[in-house]
Amino acid sequence: MSEYVRSYLREAGYSTRALEEMEPHVREWDSWMRAVGEFYDYRDTDGFGRVYQVHRRTIMPAMRVCREWGSLLLDEKTVVACESRECADWLGSFFSSTNFWGRAQETVVRAFGLGTGAFAVWLDVGRRLVRVRHYDARMVVPLSWDAEGVRECAFVTRCFSRGALLDQLQMHVLGPAGTYHIRTVCFDKDGREVSVPNVAPEVETGSLFPTFGIVRPAVPNTRVDFSPYGQSVFADAVDAVQSVDLAYDALINEVDAGKMRVSLSDVMFDQDRAADGRRVPIPFGKGDCTVFRKVMSTEDTIQEFAPALRTEAQGKAFRLALQVLGDLCGLGTNYFDLDNVGYVKTATEVSSDNSALMRNIRKNESALQGALADVSCAVLSCGRLMGAKLPDKGDVSVIFDDSIVQDTASENRQNMAEVATGLMTREEYRARWHGKMKDGND
Repeated sequence: MSEYVRSYLREAGYSTRALEEMEPHVREWDSWMRAVGEFYDYRDTDGFGRVYQVHRRTIMPAMRVCREWGSLLLDEKTVVACESRECADWLGSFFSSTNFWGRAQETVVRAFGLGTGAFAVWLDVGRRLVRVRHYDARMVVPLSWDAEGVRECAFVTRCFSRGALLDQLQMHVLGPAGTYHIRTVCFDKDGREVSVPNVAPEVETGSLFPTFGIVRPAVPNTRVDFSPYGQSVFADAVDAVQSVDLAYDALINEVDAGKMRVSLSDVMFDQDRAADGRRVPIPFGKGDCTVFRKVMSTEDTIQEFAPALRTEAQGKAFRLALQVLGDLCGLGTNYFDLDNVGYVKTATEVSSDNSALMRNIRKNESALQGALADVSCAVLSCGRLMGAKLPDKGDVSVIFDDSIVQDTASENRQNMAEVATGLMTREEYRARWHGKMKDGND
């Protein structure tokens, strides 16, 4: 984030200390997600003192963990329900038409990797449109917060105007009337404030609810005390991330180093003449490193050397590293276990009796529900501002799709049977599976 953006926020009376305390950790977590840095690309020295570059192979375990959490928590079957059916239907249409759930899953992936993400309302006043933009920790600057959460927040992104690259600062702050305002400031490459056509400096949203939702994994932030930022889901499992790639790299190196080597006598090679008239042997191919020439030798015309592979032991080490990674990242020891054909199990193969995984899913769903409810309430308020005729929404709830890790179809059938026998009311059933909605036909 540019220094002139920080200076602007400080001059506006806001502190950037929380951002500066978390920046080193966010950069570190980002490097692990992208599998870059000294662990993956380093220099080594051979027996003759020659320095050479080494690249460690990787399956990008940190990114894999975050992607799994994204797929477990959000998909297109997630529903935001309101007491008002009209509001619920309008929200469903809005989220579907703007591809919100696909982008939201990406936001969860980045938030679980970098510790923090956000959804924020964006308004096109000219075309009277409401949209939701998505941000990760590198773009989020909390402005005011307490133990209940972040009340005001800024988001910093890059934009282009007339071919010029600008830094755009959008501040979602409370106005004098208690409603949220969106203030937008743009800076050029020299840090000067510039006016961009069709960008309003300030818009009053009319929303009493936060016009953004902060996404954080349900992991305590042990890096910085009292920080509004969250902590990466793999922050305490970096050693496990390293062990997975160490075991994987060793396994592949074992296969590569264990290829059969064939030594051939000098007489087995055809001869050709070089440009200077010398006779030189014709090689088998520049990429062939398994055939070697025994110079001035006619004995043992062909010699083979095939070292014994230790892939079984290497595979066990790789499997153990995956199990430890899954356990430390809240997915359970069996989530990344290897099946009989050697592939990592997918989310649909996770057994419903994995209680540790289910507890962690419930905790993260509870944390995510607040962000989704906040941004949904703000979208409804801004929709009214843009001309949508919507009644009062009533209570808002989020229904997550847990069919990946448990048999929800069986639970649904069981609840329907309980309604038929009078053990469960129709209202309880609808609250469980469809959220609370008003319906004149009830």
